[in-house]
Amino acid sequence: MTSFSRRSICRALATVPLLSATLVSRALAQASQGRNPQAERFVQAQAQRILTVLADKRLSESDKRRAFRQAIDEVVDVPRVTGFVLGKYSRAILPGQRQAFAVAFRDYAEGVYQSRLGDYHGETLKVVGSLVRKPGDVVVNTTIIGGKISAPLQVGWRVIAAADGWRVIDVQVKGVWLAITQQQDFVSTIDNAGGDVGVLTAQLQRDAVRGDRR
Repeated sequence: MTSFSRRSICRALATVPLLSATLVSRALAQASQGRNPQAERFVQAQAQRILTVLADKRLSESDKRRAFRQAIDEVVDVPRVTGFVLGKYSRAILPGQRQAFAVAFRDYAEGVYQSRLGDYHGETLKVVGSLVRKPGDVVVNTTIIGGKISAPLQVGWRVIAAADGWRVIDVQVKGVWLAITQQQDFVSTIDNAGGDVGVLTAQLQRDAVRGDRR
């Protein structure tokens, strides 16, 4: 079985059919009910915060990881994303299996998101608009400039309204939604293992030890 390495995520980003991206964009446009200023303000502040952490050369790698983890805790709906990436297996998984997977996925996901945003991070983020998919579910579009970026990069942030504010549930980089890509990869792995979620959990744990999550 193939490790879920940084290279595999890069390959996924390069091979997702353009038709899928077109269909997603069309569906979002059709569902749009206008812009949401509150969601836009949340993304402007919190996404910029994440990028600032990644770009801070004064921080050691260990301090940067701690600051990034804290930001993820406060900005991302981690339990929701954890359930989403399991796809059809989310409802069938046993409590003990879910807990073990959640721990492994948390470490893996932080590495992937830090890697992807770190590869393309800039110094300044600007919100350029938003699409309301339905009440409380918004895609906020941003442009990132400066830093390592030679040309403006478009990044989308899907956010949902929670009891204590907005939370990110997916990030679109170079036209590909990362959580959707992970779900496709994970469900395929579990299918190939005869429905055994433990196989996926073990693979993520091995990747974490080797550092392949990055």
